[in-house]
Amino acid sequence: MAQMLAALLTVLFVYPIWPLGPNPLPGDTFIIINKKTNEMAFIDENRVQTVLSVATGKSEELTPEGVFTVTVKAAQPYYRKKNIPGGHPDNPLGSRWIGFDAKATDGRVYGLHGTNDPASIGKYVSNGCIRLQNEGIESLYPFIPLGTKVLITSTDRPFTELGIEYGAIQ
Repeated sequence: MAQMLAALLTVLFVYPIWPLGPNPLPGDTFIIINKKTNEMAFIDENRVQTVLSVATGKSEELTPEGVFTVTVKAAQPYYRKKNIPGGHPDNPLGSRWIGFDAKATDGRVYGLHGTNDPASIGKYVSNGCIRLQNEGIESLYPFIPLGTKVLITSTDRPFTELGIEYGAIQ
């Protein structure tokens, strides 16, 4: 019993437990969405790895701003609102879903996802989610683990500066 307690205390106090707080640790995967430019930066290993064009909310308040945590991932996501199975050409979620906990939700309301309407990318057309081309979300999907932090903002500041401020870049 004493050995189990010692092992548990070691795990709790020596190994970090995700999430550690509102910001990532330097080098951690981090996503930044800039609603002002409709762009998304994928940050990993202390640098901006890529920037992709996205679609955001029809109105400014639809896509919430803040720092959120990825809580759900799904390949070929099911679209609950209209009962459309994953992989169906009418599914507006495209080929991947990466959900985060905005507005105290469980990751099934707000997310990064593909689209069945590629012409919508770069525009203000969603009901609050972040839309990407299917090819873009598919290429990033394996590199965005559960627990990844997502910053959504509307700013003129560069992604690198935001990454430094939020601790993802040293």
